[in-house]
Amino acid sequence: MEIITLANDIGQLVSKGIVIANAEDGADLVGNTYFQGLTKLIISEEQLTPSFFDLSTKLAGEILQKFSNYRIRLAIVGDFEKFKSNSLKDFIFESNKVGQINFVNSTTEAINALNR
Repeated sequence: MEIITLANDIGQLVSKGIVIANAEDGADLVGNTYFQGLTKLIISEEQLTPSFFDLSTKLAGEILQKFSNYRIRLAIVGDFEKFKSNSLKDFIFESNKVGQINFVNSTTEAINALNR
């Protein structure tokens, strides 16, 4: 798991493949981010297990709560239009409105969201 520092306390997870397969992986990522002194992190949708996007698994809630507890803002970059779940769409909408967790389409959008 490799995190590079971009700017303004923003890190980006650059590891290939699925990095977060369960809640423990999420806790490890939060710990690594916190240890590096970063307060904002960008990850890619492809780095998350597909079950993250199935809200019935409660995995998203478990992982995202850890980021909130440590006050690490998160931007997840991906194409979220492919998900047909109305509850997931509502979750993404509400998350983006609050701004602690952001679902965006590009790294540029992620940086802009995290700098707000």
